[in-house]
Amino acid sequence: MKRIFLLFMAASLLSLPLLAQPKIVAHRGFWRTAGSAQNSLTSLQKSAELGLYGSEFDVWITADGVPVVFHDAVWDGMRIEDTKFTDLMNKRLPNGEFLPTLQQYLQLFAKTPYIRPIFEIKTHKTDERNRAVTEISVKLVRELGLEDRTDYIAFSKYVCQVLHEITPNSRIAYLSGDLSPQQVKEMGISGIDYNQKVFDQHPNWAKQAKALGLEVNVWTVDGEEDLTKFAKMPGIDLITTNDPDKLKEILKKK
Repeated sequence: MKRIFLLFMAASLLSLPLLAQPKIVAHRGFWRTAGSAQNSLTSLQKSAELGLYGSEFDVWITADGVPVVFHDAVWDGMRIEDTKFTDLMNKRLPNGEFLPTLQQYLQLFAKTPYIRPIFEIKTHKTDERNRAVTEISVKLVRELGLEDRTDYIAFSKYVCQVLHEITPNSRIAYLSGDLSPQQVKEMGISGIDYNQKVFDQHPNWAKQAKALGLEVNVWTVDGEEDLTKFAKMPGIDLITTNDPDKLKEILKKK
């Protein structure tokens, strides 16, 4: 009888699902590598070559309504949303590439089908411009057949609400970290994407979010110590990092 019981327990343990490892998102693409730069087309290509889950990028619209991929609000003394595209188009990134338009960036995603666009819509000056950039972005995503693959993230609650309104089946995560998982759930969006300091301050939020059916992403986690810590933390679905190659090696060992 004891032997039968032990065999039953062993079979039960073997049938349990393995604890899922967090997925890797390259912050502004994989730019800490030769020939790359933040938010460049090369950083996206390098992310795809590394075999990552997703590559994060940031989008603004220019004064004349052209969506471009860049992180900072101001570039070379020019505020992007107040500047015409023709005044920006010949500016070069640190690796020599020109400033990419959103269309160019999404076209490259369309050619690299094994990596997800992690699409951050930056917060613009007015609700009118926030709605405009959101609608233009979703329209381009749809035109290029990327709607099922694209995850949206935003610091603006208004942008998250507009996204939920116009693309309700998409994954949408809130970035600011000032709402509890329950409050995010009540917004009707699908996830939280919070800075690592938020999870340090609220150590139960990851578990609470998972209990509510929310997806949990943490940013921006760099260095072996912090990467290892969040790779082991229960409830973390994705880790956004500037060191995706290091995280990949950590997860292999784990």
